[in-house]
Amino acid sequence: MNPLYAIVLGLIVVTLLGVSLARLGKVKTKADYLVAGRSLPAFVLVFTLLSSWIGSGSLLGGAENAYKHGFAALWQAAGGWAGLLLIYFIAPRARKFAQFTIPDMLESRYNQTARLLSVIAVLFTYTAITSYQFIGGGDIIHLIFPSISSTNGAYILAGFVIVFTAIAGMGSVAYMDVVIGMLATVTLIVALPVLIHLAGGWSGVHAALPATHFQLFGDIHPINAAELFLPTCLLMLGNQSMYQKFFSAKTERDATLAVGGWMFGTVVLETVIVGVAVAGSALFRTGEVSEHPREILAYTATHAFNGSPVLSVLGALLVGSIFAKVVSTANNYLFSPATNIVNDLFVRYMRPEAGNKEILAVSRFMVVLLGLWALLQALHIKSVLAMSLYAYTIYAAGLTPVVLAAFFWKRATSAGAVASIAAGTAVTVGWQYLTPHLPQVLAQRDAILPAMLLSVLSLLIVSLMTTAPSEEKLRPFA
Repeated sequence: MNPLYAIVLGLIVVTLLGVSLARLGKVKTKADYLVAGRSLPAFVLVFTLLSSWIGSGSLLGGAENAYKHGFAALWQAAGGWAGLLLIYFIAPRARKFAQFTIPDMLESRYNQTARLLSVIAVLFTYTAITSYQFIGGGDIIHLIFPSISSTNGAYILAGFVIVFTAIAGMGSVAYMDVVIGMLATVTLIVALPVLIHLAGGWSGVHAALPATHFQLFGDIHPINAAELFLPTCLLMLGNQSMYQKFFSAKTERDATLAVGGWMFGTVVLETVIVGVAVAGSALFRTGEVSEHPREILAYTATHAFNGSPVLSVLGALLVGSIFAKVVSTANNYLFSPATNIVNDLFVRYMRPEAGNKEILAVSRFMVVLLGLWALLQALHIKSVLAMSLYAYTIYAAGLTPVVLAAFFWKRATSAGAVASIAAGTAVTVGWQYLTPHLPQVLAQRDAILPAMLLSVLSLLIVSLMTTAPSEEKLRPFA
């Protein structure tokens, strides 16, 4: 074990703990905990949005895809980029609406049933996303401390994330993301050209890998590219964590400005991540990482940058920033469903008269409970890429159509929304049980296409068959 890596990791943990504890004294009310008192400026929003979006899905799942298929892996990232173009126009409307959660918004636009079904979809999606952050963090801990297994590393990471998330809520998460986002952005951008040089320059990278690694679709079929693109795009468009950040913005203008910075940062960082994974795969085509390609970024950081003290520092910072990004994403996706249970179930139906102290206590308890559920899921994950696409698809098919319809289709009705959420969620969760009984041409497809088709058709057909919503329902979304 190189002690430098342990030192850098320790400094990152201490820094994040310091930021989290510094925000603790500012948490007095439900709004302080759930949406940072609606006080986040554009600069903070940019980095918290960037850090929550780019986590193990990109750093492990996307990197694993890049190791196997090269730059065709960017089809997954491109889905997020396309979603961001539309989000630019949604952000100010979301801040104007200024609720706490997506189910809040869906009840206002549709009905209570839509609210409850959306809570179920969020819980399935976000705990699944949190679970593979635990796996990613466990892999990194194992690479730095070989005596600690990846499984035990996942336990350590889970405990760390649960404590940090519970401490100070959205304010803690957002300001930790500023530190993490700046560290990861600078380190990854610096590391890419150095790594290409270590691999023999661009010509060396190109010579070491199949030609398909540098083609538009590479060795994947365009339908497979669509199955990477669509879940990411649609998750981005309906992402509750994102809307919660918009609800936390100081003003509508801050929310709009943040999307511009977020868009630029996402395009740059996700391209750099794939570039690092491709360059790393040119250096390490065989050995341990070929059996666990999801580890390519962390493995490259710990094995490629060893030629000098300067390179060692860069490698340590790279693995530290990857670890920090995993922590950040886990914080965000663990915090969000805890918010749902507290705001959309506990306060809404069980204890509407609950005071701030009671709400804060229940919120922290739910962070712990959901963190343990996510850890249980993590122990059964075989592929981060497959798990990420599963999680994205639940949300993409179950919630994104009705979220977009809330803002952009006045004719969408409560019955249509309920039918859409139920259909999209049910098809995604049940697809693995249906495929053994389907024709081969359907069985080999991911759930996104059938789930999305049925969800959208349900929304359209049922809405057109039922009474149009009132002007009172539509007014907050204008």
